[in-house]
Amino acid sequence: MYINKDVVIIGAGPAGLAAAVELVRNGIKDIIVIDREPFAGGILNQCIHDGFGVIKFKEVLTGPEYAQRYIDEANKLGIEIMTSSMVISMSGDKEITVLNSEGLATYKAKAVILAMGCRERTRGALGIPGTRPAGIFTAGVAQNLVNLKNIMIGKRVVILGSGDIGLIMARRLTLEGVKVIAVVEKMPYSNGLARNITQCLEDYDIPLLLSHTVINIEGKERLKSVTIARVDEKGEAIKGTSRKFDCDTLILSVGLIPENELSLGAGIDLDGVTQGAIVDENLQTSIEGVFACGNVLQVHDLVDHVSNEAEKAARSVICHLRSKCGQQGKIAVKAGLGIRYVIPHTVSGEKDVTFSMRVDRPWADRKLYFKSCGKIIKSIRYRRMNPSEMVVVNIKASELEGAHGLEVFVDED
Repeated sequence: MYINKDVVIIGAGPAGLAAAVELVRNGIKDIIVIDREPFAGGILNQCIHDGFGVIKFKEVLTGPEYAQRYIDEANKLGIEIMTSSMVISMSGDKEITVLNSEGLATYKAKAVILAMGCRERTRGALGIPGTRPAGIFTAGVAQNLVNLKNIMIGKRVVILGSGDIGLIMARRLTLEGVKVIAVVEKMPYSNGLARNITQCLEDYDIPLLLSHTVINIEGKERLKSVTIARVDEKGEAIKGTSRKFDCDTLILSVGLIPENELSLGAGIDLDGVTQGAIVDENLQTSIEGVFACGNVLQVHDLVDHVSNEAEKAARSVICHLRSKCGQQGKIAVKAGLGIRYVIPHTVSGEKDVTFSMRVDRPWADRKLYFKSCGKIIKSIRYRRMNPSEMVVVNIKASELEGAHGLEVFVDED
């Protein structure tokens, strides 16, 4: 079966839904949203804690409540959402092959929005030594089992990594009567939002052990203990600092990776740091007519920002369909001192741009600079910048006038 569509959106999570709603509200109705899960909403469906929607809706919502706002709007607008359907390939000329219970279908799109989200890093990616017993979960899998399937995963838990999902699971499991022994973080600072450190750990007296990591796992059928040790500035375990914790469960909250297998298959250029697509100011990838947004582009700390980014991608698609916005901008954007990455990677200098980035370490009382051709075009002072919190900066086209290359960096006055 071969089907033509104006727009195919891959992923029915918060990014895909927000993009679809924005497209239809602006008159682009020949679209389809495809998702492999049986229900739309993506990862929000298992995030039953609150804190979503403060920016977007000026309300404090749970994850399912936030997703339902967009699902209801999509249904109201008559948007076609095809769930339980796996996109198995996408070609460089925007042909998308989908497999579901009805068989194979190929969609030919004028534009594609990539909104596949991200996946978690596992024990295999970390190379933790020891046995391979039951009782080791990623934080997202643990959240899915506890919140959606009503399955308790253990009684005594150690959490490796202080990402937000791990912090939230520390509180969630404590409320379910589980003993969370400690959250262990290899870096000398937490990788979670400050509010989650307070609300999920400090409020429940759960220890956060910074500059520590798990160096051994023991157990035959089921996990019996983990050994942790302090690490030096190179991340190497320091002799004489190891401690063994008796536990039956280890949760890994050690980072997220954009789901970019389809992008790789299509030949889209990826950023070596974010592992998301390289995009211009329109969020267009290296393939004309293919756009990326949400966590498949960069891992966000707030879903509200995911929705905003998806709406921006949708507006760029509308521009592409109606008047051709063109390919990559000509001004390259470079991440300089103190900056891990910057998005977009290129800009035209002809329109206002919203830049998003993360710093590579905690900074206090420093300025963020934008420099081009040896000239500072913008600087902003921050009391604090942390790797866990995305920095968003708007720059007007007038400020980019005459720019040839753009560097973003952190420095003193």
